Amino acid sequence: MARLLRPFGRAVTYTRLLHLYIAIVWPSMWLFIEEAWWTWVVAGAVLVPAGLVPAMRTVEGLQARLLLTGHRHDSESADIVVAPSASWSDRGRVVLWLEGRLLLGCVTSMFTFQLMLASVDLALSPFGGDTDEGVLFLLDGHHWWHALLVLPALAVLAATVVGSGHLITALARRLLGPSPADRLAAMEERTEQLLERTRIARELHDSIGHALTVAVVQAGAARAAADPAFTDRALDAIEETGRAALEDLERVLSILRESERPVSSRPTLTDADRLLESARASGAKVEVDMTGPLDTVPGPVSREGYRILQESLTNVLRHAGAVPVRVRVAVAEGALVLEVRNPLTADIPGPGRGSGLRGIRERAALLGGRAHTGPDQGDWQVHVELPAR
Repeated sequence: MARLLRPFGRAVTYTRLLHLYIAIVWPSMWLFIEEAWWTWVVAGAVLVPAGLVPAMRTVEGLQARLLLTGHRHDSESADIVVAPSASWSDRGRVVLWLEGRLLLGCVTSMFTFQLMLASVDLALSPFGGDTDEGVLFLLDGHHWWHALLVLPALAVLAATVVGSGHLITALARRLLGPSPADRLAAMEERTEQLLERTRIARELHDSIGHALTVAVVQAGAARAAADPAFTDRALDAIEETGRAALEDLERVLSILRESERPVSSRPTLTDADRLLESARASGAKVEVDMTGPLDTVPGPVSREGYRILQESLTNVLRHAGAVPVRVRVAVAEGALVLEVRNPLTADIPGPGRGSGLRGIRERAALLGGRAHTGPDQGDWQVHVELPAR
C-alpha cells in the first residue's frame, strides 16, 4: 500500500498534471468564445508552424525539465534537450510533441474532471441529488450503495493522474530528448574534456616531475660535494627550477578554473634554454644542436615539443644522473625532429615502462607524429618527429 501511495507524496506527480493542464489553457479559452469541436482542430493546426520555430524546443524543453523531471533549467541532465532545433528532423519532433501534449492534455483534463465530479456525485447520492446530470443519471436514482463506488472512482482518478504523468514524461524524453546529432555532439564534447584532462595530467607530471627531479639531484650532489660554493649554486638551481614549476602549476590550474580561457602563454621551444640551463646546473653536460627556424613552428607543436624535451631531460637526470647529454632540435621540410641521447646505464626505464615515456608517445601521436624511445648503439635515445606545417 505504501508503494502505491508513494507517487502522491512527490511534487513531480502534480507538476506533471499541471504541465498537461497548461497545454489546453489557450484552446479552452477559445472554446468559451466559439463552442465548436473544430476549435480543437484549429488549435492543433496552429501548433504546426509554432513547432517549426527553432526556439520552441528550448521553451518546451525548459518546461519539461522543470515540471516533468523536477530538474532545474541549468541541470546537466541529457534526458531532455534545451538547445534550439538544429535540423528539420528536430523541428518535426517538436511538432509531434506539441500535438501529442495537446491531445493527451485534452483527454486527461476531461477524464480527471469527470472522475472528480463523479466522486462527488456518488458521495452525495445516498443523501439525495439531481440525477439529470453526471454519473447519477446513468445509475438511475439514489441508493446507499453508490457511496461504495467512491473509492473505485478515486482509484481510477489516481491511476489517471499518475499514468498520464508517466506517459507525458516518456513522450518528452522521446521527442524532446537528444537526437543522434545531439548525442554525437555530446560525445565529442566529452571526448574533448577527457583529452583536456589527460593533457593537464601530462602537464603536471612533466613540469612538477622535472622540478622535483632537479631538486633531488641537486640536493644529493650538494651533500656529496660538501663544498659551500657548490651548495650555493645547487640552491640557486633548485630555487629557479622551483619558481618555474610554480609558474607552470599556476598556468595549469588556471585552465581548471577558467575552462574557456586560452592558454597561449605556455612555454615553447624558443624557451628551451631554461630547460638546458636547469639540466646543466644539475651537473649534466648538455651539448645542443639547434637548426632551422624554431619561431616558424606552429604553437601547439612547439609547446608539445617543449614538454617532450622537458620529460626527456627529466628522465636523463632521474635514471642516469649527471652524464653527458646530446640534444638535437631540427626544423626542416615541414617537420620538427627532437632527439635526446645519453650514455646507457644499468638503471634504465626500459622501452615500454614509465608514465613519462608513455606521455611522450601520446603527445607525438596526438599531433600526428611518432616517437621512439629505447637503447640505440650504446645510448639511451628519445627520438621524436612531429609535423611542423
